[in-house]
Amino acid sequence: MTATTANPTTPSPEILVNVCDLAVTRQGRTLVHDVNLSVARGEIVTLIGPNGSGKSTTIKAILGIVKPSAGSVELAAGIRIGYVPQKLEINQTMPLTVRRFMQLIRRHSSPTLQQALDTTRATHLLDREVTHLSGGEFQRVLIARALASEPDILVLDEPVQGVDFNAELEIYQLIGDIRSSLNCGILLVSHDLHIVMAATDTVICLNGHVCCSGTPAAVSSSKEFRDIFGARGAEALAIYHHHHDHHHAPDGAVIHHTADPHHRA
Repeated sequence: MTATTANPTTPSPEILVNVCDLAVTRQGRTLVHDVNLSVARGEIVTLIGPNGSGKSTTIKAILGIVKPSAGSVELAAGIRIGYVPQKLEINQTMPLTVRRFMQLIRRHSSPTLQQALDTTRATHLLDREVTHLSGGEFQRVLIARALASEPDILVLDEPVQGVDFNAELEIYQLIGDIRSSLNCGILLVSHDLHIVMAATDTVICLNGHVCCSGTPAAVSSSKEFRDIFGARGAEALAIYHHHHDHHHAPDGAVIHHTADPHHRA
């Protein structure tokens, strides 16, 4: 048997989160078990699975919100985590601007807020009432609030829930752009089994445990995935490729690459 050695010129990836044999049990019921995953800097890992499969439970264990019953969650020393929760209820009677909302948990300097909102293309929303935002606009603000802490890893629990299809695709594009520009790790929970970002490095399919994992293409064609969702469900899974037939104006408007440079959507 011939021994192999790692290429010394290729640096090892910086692992930000490493989950080993994770299990969470509540009131005698096992929510997840034998979950293994890792997220490296500059990597996008997407969790998919049916309702009740343990996606949010796994995220909460990583964040320390729930305590594992078995296994371990190891975080890199000094890691900063930005978190966008699955649901965040805002009192509809509360007069709350985006500027104030961004400062509720932690005070940030004006340049920091500006940079975070610039990154999510939401600067024009700074003085808008939060309750007047569309679903897509609110998600951009939530992501900006998480980015204001300059995280090493961004954890997004169903970030496109409650937004329309076009806004969903724009947010997926935004997530890919954030990975590229900030070189942070991204752990994404997807509620939509029909679309998985092509920018995802690893897809992990949960159904109480890890059923299958790998590239989007490998998971969509795996027997385990088809056993859960059926052949029709597997065939419906699309790998989202963003085609740059447009760019974004400072106010978030989409400007298509047509003969008319003033055409906006």
